[in-house]
Amino acid sequence: AAATAREGIATGIDWIFAPTLAVALDPRWGRTYESYGSNPALVKKFAGVVVEAMQGEGIVATAKHFIGDGGTHRGIDQGDTRLNKDDLMSIHGQGYLSAIEAGVMTVMASFNSWNGGKIHGNSELLTGLLREELGFDGFVVSDWNGIGQVAGCEPDNCVQAINAGIDMVMVPKDWRALLDNMTQQVRAGEITEARIDEAVSRILRIKIQAGLMERGLPSKRATAYADAIGAEQHRELAREAV
Repeated sequence: AAATAREGIATGIDWIFAPTLAVALDPRWGRTYESYGSNPALVKKFAGVVVEAMQGEGIVATAKHFIGDGGTHRGIDQGDTRLNKDDLMSIHGQGYLSAIEAGVMTVMASFNSWNGGKIHGNSELLTGLLREELGFDGFVVSDWNGIGQVAGCEPDNCVQAINAGIDMVMVPKDWRALLDNMTQQVRAGEITEARIDEAVSRILRIKIQAGLMERGLPSKRATAYADAIGAEQHRELAREAV
């Protein structure tokens, strides 16, 4: 994990979308290779130490995808995870316990649904479970156009997702429309100013904690890590892992 972080920093990035904490329960799921395994205890064991190693190198880690992505019905990608909340947590939430304990700075919401409702719009999970019960205090980022999968929403327009607890929205193409729509929705009272202030405060706090405000240009920082990419010691480590 530390080697991966160093190679990531060498490309000029400050934030990495790892570790993936999916508990892969169905081999028909096409993303099983992203999971540490089908045993929740194993995923929990990996999660915290991976976060510590990555963030110890100075890159912001992301625990993803919250929650249940590896347990969808019939292994359908981005499908429906059908469990009560206690079972959801005992099976698919264990990695988040150790990741949060290790201080993971960001969490990515999952594309899948939980008992028929998209997680990107679910305040019970994104706010109630993640923040109030598990104590996560970083920021939540959506997946790629993920808010657009919530019923009645589009990638650039989803009051429900923002109010549910999405702090940063990954909208690769329609960001300007999202900004304009959200501004109008705040003025109309559909999203409170307090919710926007909360999201912005969380994002800025993580940027400050990560040292981004004093770090300077990513390109200059990357120069110091130039020898990390494809380093022989990293290749040896990869061979051992395989």
